[in-house]
Amino acid sequence: MAAERALEAERDAIVAALRPVVDGLVATFGTMCEVVLHDYRRPEKSVVAVAGSVTGRAVGGAMSEIGMRVVARGDGAGDELNYVTRTRSGKLVKASTMVLRDSTGTVFGALCVNLDVTAVNDAHALLGALAGAGTTSADVPVTTFGNDIDSVVDAILDAHQLRQNGSWAGLARAERLELFRGLDERGVFAVRRAIEQVAARLGISRASAYSYLSQARTEAGTSIDEAATDTTPSGGHA
Repeated sequence: MAAERALEAERDAIVAALRPVVDGLVATFGTMCEVVLHDYRRPEKSVVAVAGSVTGRAVGGAMSEIGMRVVARGDGAGDELNYVTRTRSGKLVKASTMVLRDSTGTVFGALCVNLDVTAVNDAHALLGALAGAGTTSADVPVTTFGNDIDSVVDAILDAHQLRQNGSWAGLARAERLELFRGLDERGVFAVRRAIEQVAARLGISRASAYSYLSQARTEAGTSIDEAATDTTPSGGHA
């Protein structure tokens, strides 16, 4: 118990030490930069410090689907550096997510740097067109950012195959399993109470949702622990 309290104090100290870094990075890179400090011990309100406004985050906001993916990978998660994504509003963002670990190697948070490169990309396309290069933007995936964890889960559901195929009743068994497999791979079920939210959105019972998730994981060669899916795990995970 004393050891766990010491680790919690260590994690608190790491978060506190990084708070001034958030402001310092934005002051260095300017208004097109946003830095977000996450503490995944409270996933529904993981944002503990933020500077800049690229994705509209605020202190007390929830993790994004990128954060969900990190939490789902647990201590095996690694840094995701210099990737390009789009916000739902269409901004082109170059981002890096650097995981935070305590002295035991436990992942408990992340420092995220987001750069709005929309104008840079537009200028690049314009110069390419003037030069006759005929360049086009690459197909960039959309990432859901939000201050409400429920809205993030809802957006992932909306963007998934269910939206294209119609109602849950219209999906074949294989399509239903693929839906749950896809949501699981994106870290949705690492969020507390997400299984209830997904079940409600699909119009099925919580038990049915667990059954489909279990089948999807079994076919994928993994296993399901209902307790771990339904509550916040100990040891700093969320």
